[in-house]
Amino acid sequence: METTRTHSDTLAVPPSESLPPDSPAAPGMTPAATAAGRSRRLLWHLAEMALAMIAGMLLLAPWWDLAGAALGLAGPLDRPEVAALVMATNMTVGMTVWMRYRAHRWSAVGEMAAAMYVPFLLLFAPMWAGLLDADAMLLGGHLLMVPAMVLVAVRHRHEAPAPVRRHPAVVALARRWPTGLALLMGLDMVFDPQVLSPWTMLALPGGYLLIGVIRRTLRGPGVLATQLAGLAGWVALTLVAVTAGGRTGAWLVAFGWLAHAGWDLVHHRTGRVVPRGYAEWCGVLDATLAGVMILAILTTGG
Repeated sequence: METTRTHSDTLAVPPSESLPPDSPAAPGMTPAATAAGRSRRLLWHLAEMALAMIAGMLLLAPWWDLAGAALGLAGPLDRPEVAALVMATNMTVGMTVWMRYRAHRWSAVGEMAAAMYVPFLLLFAPMWAGLLDADAMLLGGHLLMVPAMVLVAVRHRHEAPAPVRRHPAVVALARRWPTGLALLMGLDMVFDPQVLSPWTMLALPGGYLLIGVIRRTLRGPGVLATQLAGLAGWVALTLVAVTAGGRTGAWLVAFGWLAHAGWDLVHHRTGRVVPRGYAEWCGVLDATLAGVMILAILTTGG
């Protein structure tokens, strides 16, 4: 993709990505390196699409439920055909917003949208004929969606970027995508406040240890000891919350998630163990869920 300049943002890409498909590689680059770079960009584009689709589902699904309840359409929305099309719509909205932000042309956006709907539409007839049940239709639609997305991405991988004007506020929000993703993931609990199981607190230090092992970032002086101390602290808090139960246990769970938001903030500032994007996402999610749990305790008694 070539560098796209707008009045409010510059989308910088590696120089090799600006090469047309038939041009020679940049000096010092072998054909194998160029091909590997293109493969990585294709895989990254597909990963972006998957995240955008998930974000669309997380953001829009609660609003469909609210609208269905308010308009008396809960029954029709529960039909498998309608549920599949609603899901495809949610994914398409998220994908469209991100593809346009990334300067993809409308033709590519339209074909990617078709990749969301067509797999489900193809399976409606077999389901109506009794050859598939609703679960098989939904699973099959998602499985067929993957090669359809790959075909669209491959077909448009050499297109020049479309001219896109980005408002500064949009640019700022895009740079804070981990925060946006975390807020979307916590949206369901905002509509239905509840206290999570104490055992969920074990995932808080576990994520850091797992990422640290994969990234090999636990080798610095005192890093592993600090992470193990955090693990011991949240394990102890979990056991106390399980033993206490009731309202006390609920408060301990909320405190555990809120404390981990502070843990995330420290790691975000130092850049140790996990990527800063992960620390930002985890911190916002932890703080959001802790706030919702506190609200649930205060309004329903935990």
